Amino acid sequence: MYVWADKQRGGTLYENLRRRDRPYNKRANGKSTRGHIKNAISIEHRPQVVDDKSRIEYWEIDTVIGKGHSGALVTIVDGKSKFTLSQQVERKTAELVTQATIALLEPYKHLVHTITADNGKEFALHEKISMALDAEVYFAHPHASWERA
Repeated sequence: MYVWADKQRGGTLYENLRRRDRPYNKRANGKSTRGHIKNAISIEHRPQVVDDKSRIEYWEIDTVIGKGHSGALVTIVDGKSKFTLSQQVERKTAELVTQATIALLEPYKHLVHTITADNGKEFALHEKISMALDAEVYFAHPHASWERA
């Protein structure tokens, strides 16, 4: 490229580039370099009865980002009845999402057997949710949101 050839000759065109000398952080094989959710249980291990949607006890969880990334909304939906719980959180951090999830589902704890989430880092504290609600948390495969209802 002309810009890099110019830099080799002692030129300064590269200084106008957005990345300048910073190395490009290429993702290997499409995998994120931000880390993975520890001890995540795959959706493959979820009981078959969840897919049947025969009872109110199997929940889907997600977050919705506000305009301009100003806050987020934690949404929890029952798979059978479509009963929906939601709570606004200031930021989409794992701690705030975990607190909101526990607060929303605590009154319905007896009706919570499984929770299915995507692979968002905001669900990294899934073990805390699992312990507080005495329910298993399962994760859909990356880039396969259709696996959740």
